[in-house]
Amino acid sequence: MDKKKNSCIIGMASVVLLLALDQFTKYLASAYLKGGNSIILIKGVFQLHYLENRGAAFGMMQGMKYLFVAGTLVLLVLMVLVYWKSPMEKRFAWARFILILLTAGALGNLTDRLIRDYVVDFFYFELINFPIFNMADIYVSCGMALLIVLFLFYYKDEEISRLIPFKKPGKKGSDKS
Repeated sequence: MDKKKNSCIIGMASVVLLLALDQFTKYLASAYLKGGNSIILIKGVFQLHYLENRGAAFGMMQGMKYLFVAGTLVLLVLMVLVYWKSPMEKRFAWARFILILLTAGALGNLTDRLIRDYVVDFFYFELINFPIFNMADIYVSCGMALLIVLFLFYYKDEEISRLIPFKKPGKKGSDKS
């Protein structure tokens, strides 16, 4: 098997494992926290608290399930395309890892929306009154933070254009260097 196929198999297996972890933690939250049974882990700082989120991040845009599903499906197709087209060089392993995180996070919350009509959230940082979130949200947040760092400090412009397969290449000879 070639490197591309191996990378795709590892990527798919990783997404499945992360998705299973997300769904398992949501199952546990539903089984043990639903009905107001919060678990205080650090008093006044952090607790497990069940919430049914029918919106997007931070509870915005409540009740717009079909918009979220359609948007997520479009993003999933784009992420799979970028993963497939990404160079197999070691330098691009971080980009593939980030795509795995983003894909697993998107699938985790999409699964909830399709099965339950809401997303199960349960991590709550009471100290800063941070919105309640879940494992899929952690995948997406960490993936986006890493992506920003990579694009700002790690990859050069020409490497970024190699990662984005649908970006039009610049005209030859138009470089003003």
